Amino acid sequence: MSAPADVPVARQVPEAVHRRRWAILAVLMFSLLIVVLDNSILNVAMKTIAQPPPTGLGATQSQLEWAINSYTLVFAGLLFTAGLLGDRLGRKKVLLAGLLVFGVGSVLAAVSSSPGELIAFRAVMGLGGAFVMPATLAVLMNVFEPDEQPKAIGIWAGGVGLAIAIGPVTGGLLLEHFWWGSVFLVNVPIVVVALIAMAVLVPESRDPAPGRLDPVGVLLSVAGLVLLVYGIIRGGQLADFTDPRVLLTVVGGLLVLGGFVLYERRVDHPALDVRHFRKPAFSAAVVAIALVFFALMGVTFFAVFYIQSVRGYSPLEAGLLMLPLALAQLVFAPRARLVVDRFGAKAVCATGMLLIAAGMSAFVFFDETTPIWALEVLFFVQGMAMAHIMPPATVSIMQSLPREKAGSASAVNNTFRQVGGALGVAVLGSLLSTTYRDGIEDELSALPPGARHAAGESIEATLTVAERMGPAGHALVEQGKAAFVDAMHVTVLGSAAVAVLGALVVLLWLPGKPPAPKGPERDGCDGRGGRGERSVGARR
Repeated sequence: MSAPADVPVARQVPEAVHRRRWAILAVLMFSLLIVVLDNSILNVAMKTIAQPPPTGLGATQSQLEWAINSYTLVFAGLLFTAGLLGDRLGRKKVLLAGLLVFGVGSVLAAVSSSPGELIAFRAVMGLGGAFVMPATLAVLMNVFEPDEQPKAIGIWAGGVGLAIAIGPVTGGLLLEHFWWGSVFLVNVPIVVVALIAMAVLVPESRDPAPGRLDPVGVLLSVAGLVLLVYGIIRGGQLADFTDPRVLLTVVGGLLVLGGFVLYERRVDHPALDVRHFRKPAFSAAVVAIALVFFALMGVTFFAVFYIQSVRGYSPLEAGLLMLPLALAQLVFAPRARLVVDRFGAKAVCATGMLLIAAGMSAFVFFDETTPIWALEVLFFVQGMAMAHIMPPATVSIMQSLPREKAGSASAVNNTFRQVGGALGVAVLGSLLSTTYRDGIEDELSALPPGARHAAGESIEATLTVAERMGPAGHALVEQGKAAFVDAMHVTVLGSAAVAVLGALVVLLWLPGKPPAPKGPERDGCDGRGGRGERSVGARR
């Protein structure tokens, strides 16, 4: 029997927590910002760190790559485990510990005296970040009622997009006034403020019945993810995914993850109940998030080179030019729920994917002289499309599992996003490099063998060799830019194809808009891919 309309039903969230829920979200966004921002801020400092001391560390190209990849490897490998520990030990405890480790790693990275130290301390930062990212979303699910979760998740997703885009801007501003270590040291005051605010505002939450530990499952997940991500990174570095070392690592990671799935199906206390993947609302949304981040990381990867190397803008200017991508997400992501309420998650996510594919395809019309405003419009459209994919897909994932398993759901969401992003950079980066090398090869035939190989690695390498040649290198500069634009055209079509694949996955498997409830009572569906959990009279 339903409760009378004038009798409010008790909230699942305690009243004291409910009153400060938006302040808690602000603190969570603060924590999330530095972890995500750090992934993009380092790219701007690469050239400075490569310079000899005292300006930089004298890092080689390989060492620079591992300064980025050590963070990614540890971060992706431990995301799932961190989510499980949050459910078991307490999400607030895990979040505070992760922030503290991230802050310590930031200080150590800032004062590194060698490339090896920088690589090691970046791994420490990845360890802290792995415990922060899933915990923010898990805490969010436990301080907001189901009807407000889509809006809160929209703000959370918008913050992720904002952090990705403002990283280069922040890095450029810091490097104009301070030494390279400032890109890490800037994290410290943010961490201190976040720790204090979190200790005061954020309530503790955990799974009340976590069951027995599953150490075998946890070890299998870590080993499988680390092998898979390492193989992806290595393939991107070699620009050759058929290399035996790459194939052996990737296949090994997939086999270990396959063993993890088989083991979890048979054990009576699984770290992850793989039966959740039988739910289309869960599995289709997970795949959609992985594919959209594949496309996003691909476009940001080549766009930076297009803006700086081909168009001649500075790192700071390049960061500013990418702000429309973040601004659109910040504006539209919190409002995506309104469109989903009207048309359903399937239609909205599929349309967003197709819009991303169209935006990627539009890059084939860009060259060295395309008006820069056209790029700004395209970035804004891409950001708007992403803002209508990430929030409803994340809501679908998080509301497919019980609130008590929010850490596990968040860990799966973030793991697939991280792996998708790593694949985007590696695969599309390899495609870009290979196509560029093929396009510039004939133009480098007059150079000595050693210089020819170095100049063909990337457009940056070509421009460096051309600069050393003086006036004679002008023709090589123009040829390098033309070859990069041709390679970019091939790469964006590959990215567009991935976005179309994502649209097909959504159309085939993501549940459509549920029928409207008849009468005053809700029929258990909230219209956003989740489960309605409040009766008549509950606050909206």
